[in-house]
Amino acid sequence: MGLLDQILGGLGGMSGRGAPTGRKGGGGTSRIVMSLLPIVLNMLANRQRGGMGSRGGLGGLGGLAGAGGLGALIAQMTQRGYGQQAQSWVSTGPNEPLPPQAVSEVFGQDELADIAAQAGLSEDETREGLSELLPEVVDRVTPEGRLPEQDQLLASIDDFERRLTG
Repeated sequence: MGLLDQILGGLGGMSGRGAPTGRKGGGGTSRIVMSLLPIVLNMLANRQRGGMGSRGGLGGLGGLAGAGGLGALIAQMTQRGYGQQAQSWVSTGPNEPLPPQAVSEVFGQDELADIAAQAGLSEDETREGLSELLPEVVDRVTPEGRLPEQDQLLASIDDFERRLTG
């Protein structure tokens, strides 16, 4: 069972394709992931959320590639040398991990600080949380092993958010 399944208590239809992270979703990790989850969903949907500034849903990356924020994230990860990990999250095979230090390289210091402030977390907690959360969330919003069209991505994220708040 993946991290989100552990945290969300196995919501119906939420099982992932990737291998479990090997980390437990309890205690502090649950708090961190739950603090970051709405931010990550808005970034992937390329939506602004209070406190993100005028840079768009994925900071300066918004709109960089095909599927809005998700496409921009994949493009930025590829540019920073983490394309293999990103593609593993999109594909139907196991998810490759993203080391916490890679989060700083992918997002940059300013964006990481913005995300941490918005989530009410330290930058270290944010790096750790994003390194666990991104593979799981990207895996779930790409169930067919490819980047979805923007309307499909938004519908998937909206459904996921409804399940979280429902």
